[in-house]
Amino acid sequence: MMRTLCTNLDREDALETVLEVPVPEETFASKRHNSWQLNIKSWLVRPTHERGSIEIQSLLGVIGAPLIPLPISSVNDHTIKGYHPIERSMAKYIVQQYVAASGGEHALNKIESMCAIGKVKMASSEFVAGEGLKGVKTINMKNGPGQLGGFVLWQKGPNMWSLELMVSGFKISAGSDGKVAWRQTPWQNSHSSRGPPRPLRRSLQGLDPMSTANLFSNSICMGEKTINGEDCFVLKLEAEDSTLRARSSGKVDMIRHTLRGCFSQKTGLLVQLEDSQLLKIKSPGNEDVFWETTMESWIQDYRTIDGVNIAHGGRTNVSLFRFGQDSENNTRTRMEEVWSIEEVDFNVRGLSAESFMAPGDLKNDEEECGVVEKKGGLRYKVLGNCGRICAPKSGTRVVAVDDDNLELFVIDE
Repeated sequence: MMRTLCTNLDREDALETVLEVPVPEETFASKRHNSWQLNIKSWLVRPTHERGSIEIQSLLGVIGAPLIPLPISSVNDHTIKGYHPIERSMAKYIVQQYVAASGGEHALNKIESMCAIGKVKMASSEFVAGEGLKGVKTINMKNGPGQLGGFVLWQKGPNMWSLELMVSGFKISAGSDGKVAWRQTPWQNSHSSRGPPRPLRRSLQGLDPMSTANLFSNSICMGEKTINGEDCFVLKLEAEDSTLRARSSGKVDMIRHTLRGCFSQKTGLLVQLEDSQLLKIKSPGNEDVFWETTMESWIQDYRTIDGVNIAHGGRTNVSLFRFGQDSENNTRTRMEEVWSIEEVDFNVRGLSAESFMAPGDLKNDEEECGVVEKKGGLRYKVLGNCGRICAPKSGTRVVAVDDDNLELFVIDE
């Protein structure tokens, strides 16, 4: 459960406080006198410990609001017309079965907008570094609480959406007005993402079946795969060269971005979503650095809402691998997120295009560049059209990269 109101923390006789983002019920779990107030205060106030702050911000930067590698057409065409290679014909047939399993075209076509409220738990599960990638830190959410948070997602079509996510006092806002995708974080002003507007990955994790079907309608079938004992078909998409070039800059090359969806042969529903991307950061001489980011999401707990099958839970594992000429600077960071959906509503009244307008202070990535220092210890580097991209200085370590916004997250060791 999620709470949208809480008792005024300063005055007991005052009106309740309306929370910007719903708070997980676990925050109020303690029954001791006034202890829930301490819990909610600690959740709303940003941590002052440097490494704790950096961990949360890198989690939000990577897992918070990632985008799908290519735009989605709003045209619903899942039929097989004319001659197609067998791999494409099979993919279209699998997509047709997915549409039927999700509720059918009639039910899906009635959905014009959506609002979803959910909660998340995030953690950096592992960090290894150096030649041979020797372990430095290993954490698993099964052995610890992780970072709790909540989010609200509004959507009107695949390329018109707005997300507000708050985790342990840090809030990230992101959205798309159909022309440009943007993001706003506590450590960086509002800025646009490179390339064409693209849908939010969270929407395709079982929340928007029609957009998922439209996305994979141009895929190819790669074969079969068993996931948790369930036989699945694997559909694959590759970002086109034009899209990769649009997301690149003078010093950063987006080399590839691949998306795979695994659809159950038994139910027809999407049970796993995986995307992998590789970028190259150019440096003087022969010291180019490569970043490979892989996200795997397991999608589950499907429930019927107004005749449409919507996933209400799942888990995402992320692996970020940094490698280059100097193997001593190789790193692998692993993150994980568990999410659940608490409420879903369709066809929200009053939701219009104005609801998704970009912030007034929106900047292009070319306008912000360099290394930025912030209170709390976070140092990050924006890799737009910077004239100089360098390796981390001695005594620092790059722990993550945000591929969509070309940001590096750096800590002092």
